[in-house]
Amino acid sequence: MSSIDLIRKYNIPGPRYTSYPTVPYWDTIAPALSDWKNTIRKAFERYHEEEGLSIYVHLPYCESLCTYCGCNTRITVNHGVEEPYIEALLAEWNLWIELFGRRPKIKEIHLGGGTPTFFKPDNLRRLIEGLLERGEIAEGYEFGFEGHPNNTTAEHLATLYELGFRRLSLGIQDFDPIVQDTINRIQSVEHVERCVDIARYLGYESINFDLIYGLPKQQLKGVVHTINEVTRLRPDRIAFYSYAHVPWIKPGQRKFTEADLPDDMEKRALYETGREMLEEAGYMEIGMDHFALPSDELYHAFNEKRLHRNFMGYTSCDTHLLVGLGASSISDSWFGFAQNYKKVEDYITKVNEGVLPIFRGHLLSEEDLRIRQAILDIMCRFETNLADTDLSPEDLGDIMVRLEEMEIDGLMEFEEEGLKITERGKAFVRNVCMAFDLRLWRNEPKMQVFSKVI
Repeated sequence: MSSIDLIRKYNIPGPRYTSYPTVPYWDTIAPALSDWKNTIRKAFERYHEEEGLSIYVHLPYCESLCTYCGCNTRITVNHGVEEPYIEALLAEWNLWIELFGRRPKIKEIHLGGGTPTFFKPDNLRRLIEGLLERGEIAEGYEFGFEGHPNNTTAEHLATLYELGFRRLSLGIQDFDPIVQDTINRIQSVEHVERCVDIARYLGYESINFDLIYGLPKQQLKGVVHTINEVTRLRPDRIAFYSYAHVPWIKPGQRKFTEADLPDDMEKRALYETGREMLEEAGYMEIGMDHFALPSDELYHAFNEKRLHRNFMGYTSCDTHLLVGLGASSISDSWFGFAQNYKKVEDYITKVNEGVLPIFRGHLLSEEDLRIRQAILDIMCRFETNLADTDLSPEDLGDIMVRLEEMEIDGLMEFEEEGLKITERGKAFVRNVCMAFDLRLWRNEPKMQVFSKVI
């Protein structure tokens, strides 16, 4: 089957699998708070001593709306919101400390958003020092943050470096001025280069660029220009994402229409061209839509089969317990998920009441846990062991039927008791994962829920 035919066949709506079950298939009723807390205690007792834990902090504020964005954001130019939000974050962290019953070992901190560098450096210092005051830094820790090139100052970089941060992620998306204007994300190559130069001077060990293909008004020549500039600046790792067009969820995307987007074949050509250019520049493909230089820790984690994937994306920190702080953040105990209230005011109100501010979640069944591990193996290592799923003959048979068709199409190969994604199949890894998604197959959505996989 030709590449064109494969794209026509497999370019269907599907999850990105930062979790299993995916959020639309969580239990409709949030778990009782006591049951959720029990999964946290279980994970803490089982995994914490050896692994430590990860913390994701959601900082939702932005001064302007990037219309492509699918994140939970709050648009404002009022920086008076900073201190009350920091206070709520630290109050929520105290609730977690009470639940643990002792000082946790912190293996990973990631500041995401929104725009973390919306916050003044002194407020970020107060936040990080408050987190570390109630915990201990684990051996081999990784602290990273996302920054907007236009407002990430030398003071931001120096302050966070002093606090232990060594990873910086910059949202680039595209350097084409027409695309930037369309998505309301205007930043110059010079601004990006300034951030990179300062970060390297200070000693940051890993710099990531986020790029997106499939954006409105995006053309091949623009992607070529962007990749040329990116490889010249030489970040250590690159996330080259497919644009997720979900205007029914994110109304800001209605600024443009489907007619402004590249069609399926054009979009795939954007990715293939970018991938070839990155590989020619020495970057190695890691998992789905990620690239890293051989010197970067993400490449080492992939090569040593310890790459992990969670709600923060790919990480070299393989921790089972993820604490999500802030509005809309999702926590993961491995045995369950819980999401905080999305609206900032609701989140702060609940924290001030002295309760974990969750409004929905899911407790994983034994079947969920087995499927979760299989999908995680596919997403992180391009392989999995079918025998480990321990599913009923009927369910495993259905999965095998779906996989056999993909084997015929050259997307994966059966090996002894497992399967392995082929080079051709890496573009369709989400489709392979979907073959295992029993919750999706048992309750296929009546309307489009996910963006297309390619």
